[in-house]
Amino acid sequence: MFTVAQRDALRERLLRLAEEDERVVAGAAVGSLAVDGGDRFSDVDLTFGVADHVQVADVLDDWTRTLIDELDAVQLADLERGPTTYRVFLLPDALQLDLSMTPAAQFRPAGPRFRLLFGETAAGESEVPTPPVAGDLFLPTPPVAGDIFGWGVIYALHARACIERGRVWQAEHYVGAVRDHALSLACLRQGLPPVQARAYDDLSAETLARFEDAHVGAVEPGALRAALAASVLALMHEGAEARLPHAHVVAERLGELR
Repeated sequence: MFTVAQRDALRERLLRLAEEDERVVAGAAVGSLAVDGGDRFSDVDLTFGVADHVQVADVLDDWTRTLIDELDAVQLADLERGPTTYRVFLLPDALQLDLSMTPAAQFRPAGPRFRLLFGETAAGESEVPTPPVAGDLFLPTPPVAGDIFGWGVIYALHARACIERGRVWQAEHYVGAVRDHALSLACLRQGLPPVQARAYDDLSAETLARFEDAHVGAVEPGALRAALAASVLALMHEGAEARLPHAHVVAERLGELR
């Protein structure tokens, strides 16, 4: 489990990276750390405005290489919402980084949890409607093993934080999400439809046996931790079976969840 000092160091490294990159013209903290300081389990969530003559993808890819080379980051998932591109990373000691970038002309708060750190936000309201959040249990077609695995890891981290915060019903939801993403990966591996639980019952008995302990027996911390551990174990198994890059590294970093 990461320390607050590690989290603060990561945040400062990202802000230095922004200061050194003339293509980045604004930055803000978002999420819980933007409004009330968060808590011991809050991750790093930063968003940046990119000069309008620059491709966001180019900056994001350059930063990704830096994070991988310098901080041993593992890229988990990408998400596009309107003009903003989000990229989620897993760092050592299960520290999650949510990094997002937007063209400067459209860089503005997407919600109340937004604290400008430098630069300016765009005037007016966005002309681009915000679509529903992707990455849920009903995966897009065609499903990609790496995306399913990455979102499963993200939900596992959310589940752990919710358990520790005493948000047991929210934790139950995320534990189920981890289990379902592992089952979806198993379906993909066995040549079955991996979406909307259509083929769970068609999985082999050997595969389904690995999920026997992945159901939440009671909405209380002990039962939630046990179900999360079983779900993470199944997810890591399926990631390894799919021969996903960095699956073994992710498994090591989530060791305390299993």
